[in-house]
Amino acid sequence: MRLSIVLAAAAMAGSSLFAIGAAHAQDQVNLTWQMWGDEKDTALWQSLADLVTAEYPNIKVTPQISGWNDYWTRLPVLASSGQIGDLVAMQSMRMPSFYSLLEPLDAHFASDKFDTSVFESSIIKGLSYDGTQYALPYDVGPWIVFYNHDKFAEAGLADPAMDWTFDDFKAAAEKLTSGDNYGYAVQAFDFIAAPVALGAEYFNDSDQFDLTNAGYEGAVGKYVDLVAKDKASPVFASGTNAATASGRFASGNAAMYIDGPWSLISTKDAVNFKMGVAPLPRGEGASRFITAGSGWGISAASQHKDEAYKALQVLTGPKAAQILASAGRALPGRLAEQTYWYDVAAKDVSSTRETLEYAFEHSTPFRINENWNEFENLITQYMPLALTGEKTTDATLSDIQSQLP
Repeated sequence: MRLSIVLAAAAMAGSSLFAIGAAHAQDQVNLTWQMWGDEKDTALWQSLADLVTAEYPNIKVTPQISGWNDYWTRLPVLASSGQIGDLVAMQSMRMPSFYSLLEPLDAHFASDKFDTSVFESSIIKGLSYDGTQYALPYDVGPWIVFYNHDKFAEAGLADPAMDWTFDDFKAAAEKLTSGDNYGYAVQAFDFIAAPVALGAEYFNDSDQFDLTNAGYEGAVGKYVDLVAKDKASPVFASGTNAATASGRFASGNAAMYIDGPWSLISTKDAVNFKMGVAPLPRGEGASRFITAGSGWGISAASQHKDEAYKALQVLTGPKAAQILASAGRALPGRLAEQTYWYDVAAKDVSSTRETLEYAFEHSTPFRINENWNEFENLITQYMPLALTGEKTTDATLSDIQSQLP
């Protein structure tokens, strides 16, 4: 009798273990994670994916890496064909065009009282749309001036002040220009970030493009004149990206150019001189700067949204932020982990912490709409006409305005 009871108990235990094992197998979830990057970034992203499995052994995250341009070309195609990943990388400047592909996160936040105040506030807003949060950030940064500290010293120029003006910037650019060497290397996005720093707006009160208002025309004209009249910068070719300006800077051909903290470690590694960073020059009013960044959201089409939310919290959590920051890959959107980036990417670069803290303290909303990508492309295509003097600044901006909704 006792033996039969023992056998029955053993059978029941075996059955229970089998059921538990079956349930565990059913709980295994494989998530795909779409991200842009270079081949050299693969190991870094995989290390973040491994953090998810370490935290949740039943969840496996597989990164799917694409080049930057391919990523944005393929994203709508993957979405329409039902092949979009469970986790989707998103840049704040493209949120108005792609938010509909993502799961709103506010209900998830409410379910576990998730606190978004651990992130820099400007990028939390940047990864939302119409008051709804669609992604959490991994990096953030304002546009800033990269400058050749050695050339400044050789020319007898002091390091830029935090609140330096456009007149200060212009004077430095002119003094640092000699022969085939320039004080500044202009690029397309300068005609967006820099006018805002001067106090101008490219939108009207309804968040629609108004490129022909006097404030924006005047601010853009200041930078155009640096190239077309003062010859303090070379002209960039139509369609050229930021690589040309950074290349001129790295080679010593240009003493200043405008970029963001996302490029700091690669630029620092490419130069053979001491470099520094400074805020964008202000106009007659107070300093103000736009910031941008990137993060990850959950696909609205995902079949595993609860698991994807768990993974998202890990990918944007403290350990992941520390890994990215310590590699110099990103100035974290998480405030507490930014110090790791300063210790690596910003090491030996003058005024980095002071500049970025100043820029965040004086940040202004980055105003974008669903036609933003078209605007950027038109700026890149048409601004060289003003820089060469083929067209006036006003005529160039009018041409761009006529092609926007």
